[in-house]
Amino acid sequence: MKVVGVGVDIVNNDRIKKSIKNKLFLKRIYTNQEIFLSKKIKNKTLFFAKRFAAKEAFSKSLGTGFRKNLNFNDISVKNDKLGKPSFLISKKIKKLIKKKFKTNSFNFFLSISDERNYSIAFVVFQK
Repeated sequence: MKVVGVGVDIVNNDRIKKSIKNKLFLKRIYTNQEIFLSKKIKNKTLFFAKRFAAKEAFSKSLGTGFRKNLNFNDISVKNDKLGKPSFLISKKIKKLIKKKFKTNSFNFFLSISDERNYSIAFVVFQK
């Protein structure tokens, strides 16, 4: 497999802290599963900020940004038992990748991190 895209994004946590108070923002940006998982998390600001950065980095790794009918809530971030983050790839995203990159075989690698003021995400896209 070869790397065909990378994406990185950094977000100010205070911006997300203010935004997540708005239920319309939550529904527009995050999947129902992410919103459900956030209920178990003490620091919701960092939880949502890292996912916001991951979604931005994901769209940049595709080279599309949020256009061509790609929306924030089409992208879902999950964590395994040890906390390693990854993406849930929907049929919509598979279709987009197949059309743009002419492949059904691909991988995304995600790294996310946070500090008091900022959250960051880095994505590598291979096909």
